[in-house]
Amino acid sequence: MARGVRDGEVYRVNSSRAWRHTLALIAGTTALRLVLGAVIPLFPDETYYWDWSRTLAAGYFDHPPMIALFVRAGTILLGNTPLAIRLFSILASGATALAIALTARRIDGDEAGRLAALVFTCVPLAAAGSVLATPDAPMLCFVAWTLYAVIRALDTGPDSPDGPASTAHATRWWALAGLCIGLAMASKFSSVFVPVGIALACLLHPRLQNRFGEPGPYVAVAVASLALSPVLVWNGMHGWVSFKFQLGHGLGAPKGGALGALNRELELVGGQIGLLSPILFYFVVRGIRRAFDPTPSGLRVVLGTVAVTCIAFFLFSATRRSVEANWPAIAWIPAMVLVAVEPPETWRGVKWLRGGLALGALLSLVIYVHVLTPILPLRADRDQVAKAYGWEQVAQAIDRTRAFYMQRASFGVSDLFLGAERYQDASELAYHVRGRPRVFSLNLQGRPNQYDLWQTFPDSAHIGASLLLVLDDEIGEPKIIKKLSCCFASSDMKESVALLRDGELVARKRLWFLGHWNGDWPPRAQPFPWTD
Repeated sequence: MARGVRDGEVYRVNSSRAWRHTLALIAGTTALRLVLGAVIPLFPDETYYWDWSRTLAAGYFDHPPMIALFVRAGTILLGNTPLAIRLFSILASGATALAIALTARRIDGDEAGRLAALVFTCVPLAAAGSVLATPDAPMLCFVAWTLYAVIRALDTGPDSPDGPASTAHATRWWALAGLCIGLAMASKFSSVFVPVGIALACLLHPRLQNRFGEPGPYVAVAVASLALSPVLVWNGMHGWVSFKFQLGHGLGAPKGGALGALNRELELVGGQIGLLSPILFYFVVRGIRRAFDPTPSGLRVVLGTVAVTCIAFFLFSATRRSVEANWPAIAWIPAMVLVAVEPPETWRGVKWLRGGLALGALLSLVIYVHVLTPILPLRADRDQVAKAYGWEQVAQAIDRTRAFYMQRASFGVSDLFLGAERYQDASELAYHVRGRPRVFSLNLQGRPNQYDLWQTFPDSAHIGASLLLVLDDEIGEPKIIKKLSCCFASSDMKESVALLRDGELVARKRLWFLGHWNGDWPPRAQPFPWTD
């Protein structure tokens, strides 16, 4: 591989053929994900965000609004279909791969850009998350473009590839970085660790310390603040509910003592090894470590510090609460670039990297196939993929029961509302029931969520109204029905529905008809916080 030297660092020369391969890889994988996004049923979190998109706001209980905007844009174009709901999230994943490749290309040439795109494509993390409509998709996209813009802003000066670059030129890249990180934080609050890492890197590296004397970083902060301001205003008007929820979610009171903390740390590390694949995990860690080797430009230090800052936070968070496997994904965006710009130089190392890419691609393929048809030896009731299946049957049972009551005057049902106990069930029902009505999530036992910020059943119903409730099918009378017995004149157990995937039982749901509400409402196990 031909090499050149710039700024005292070895880098790969450009190869238009390698870059064409990169673009073809990104386009091909994006097209594949669009096909998968059209045929895979919607998962409960996805229907939850879809329900958000029907009531657009500058913020929501759980997250900032970007995912709701993505979903709304897709449904405007393609209607209320799975592909529409996932459209912009899938396109954002393609844009993430492009930004990662461009960043590696800027540092180390076209071959590095191609390797970076390959790493992103092959890791199971991308396979698992690049098809679904979740806040991670826009967040990772905007973070990747933030890093690209920062690298462009920092990679200026007489010895840069562009020749002498003016302060104004660098400032424009800083402004773009500010816009992107503002949009990333409007997608998911954990993006805040990216600018923290960038600032730390500039403090650590002698050459980069001079950047604090330029206007660019301060322009970036101003633009990011402006982009995030609607989210801040909304939260200020709602008691900072999103920030308090996220802080409590990740940094709440420690549970389980030292043994619990150790178990959570092991789960976190094991989850990351699984999402990156074992061999690629080694090369990611290697790339982060080598980022701190002395270099004149400091570009690698920026990427390494961002990765370490994000990882450090989640390692600390795991000492207090469980960290979901996808949360640290933000750390691996700069790390994938580092894998590409610090490739192994020995024949053995190249062989292991190729093997890691092949293993990651195989695991990603298994994930895609299993989502389409079950091939892994998992019981349906313990398979996370299976949670997306069977909701059409529940919706059909609701439609039958609604028609039964509404078409018979003898029941005296004038207003029949729909509800569920959990937000996951409520959102799936809202999407699948005929006419896509508003479905209430009662949250009498579970945690607060966005449905608590919208009109609740007591806010919307009048005395005498009825409620058709969907609950887990249990032996005996459910606790929720016992709680509600004080508030309705009658409670009738109705149809039981099996949620199936390929003939295997995922779960059972039971319909309950609660008639003639008296205006009272029971206390909840977890009172809605921060509002009293």
